[in-house]
Amino acid sequence: MIVTNTGFVYIMTNKNKTVLYTGVTNNLCRRIYEHKNHLIKNSFTDRYNVEYCIYFEEFANFKSALLREKELKKWNRQKKENLIKKKNPEWKVIVTENGFIEE
Repeated sequence: MIVTNTGFVYIMTNKNKTVLYTGVTNNLCRRIYEHKNHLIKNSFTDRYNVEYCIYFEEFANFKSALLREKELKKWNRQKKENLIKKKNPEWKVIVTENGFIEE
């Protein structure tokens, strides 16, 4: 088994793109699976049906990803939308529980 200290910061939304959720993980596909299947009952993402990953950043170590998540969580919605639009202007799903989507 390969052990990695990689970290990901990600932003997810719901079907109507009315909600933004920012999270951090060491395994992005597994975490998206957990969100899409509502494995954490009564969580924010469960209550608001947050299932679509529209943005992510990868870091060489988890600590850097955690610091970036804390930074992004302080941002207002407009600033987050601008960040998403730079990488994903159409807000397409770019990562699923099955892997990263290539254009």
